[in-house]
Amino acid sequence: MAAITQFNCDPQFCPRCGAILPILGTAGGVMCIVCKFEIDIQVMEEVRVDYNIDFNKRSDYIEEQQLKSAQSKTDGPLVERKCSKCGNETMSYASLQLRSADEGQTIFYTCTKCQHKETENS
Repeated sequence: MAAITQFNCDPQFCPRCGAILPILGTAGGVMCIVCKFEIDIQVMEEVRVDYNIDFNKRSDYIEEQQLKSAQSKTDGPLVERKCSKCGNETMSYASLQLRSADEGQTIFYTCTKCQHKETENS
């Protein structure tokens, strides 16, 4: 059986197997979950953990939710097309093959604002 050797590493990793060590408890040392090697608590005295918590802006969240809500009401992908009823510049569309295969598709446009529907034979 091969001898187990230790190596120098960051105090947050096990010096025997290299696994990430668990968070330091209130008493005793730290034991590696993988190889059960116990590390003296004094090794952890100089460990310093810094972190930042960045909160998202509430206005960005509300805007994103409104956009998702508007997109969920649409019938398909969005396209820049002016609605003949309300003048809105954005419409969703869906294309279907309603006529024979040698003829073009029928494109159905739906206004994202007033839900007015238009068709176009291509």
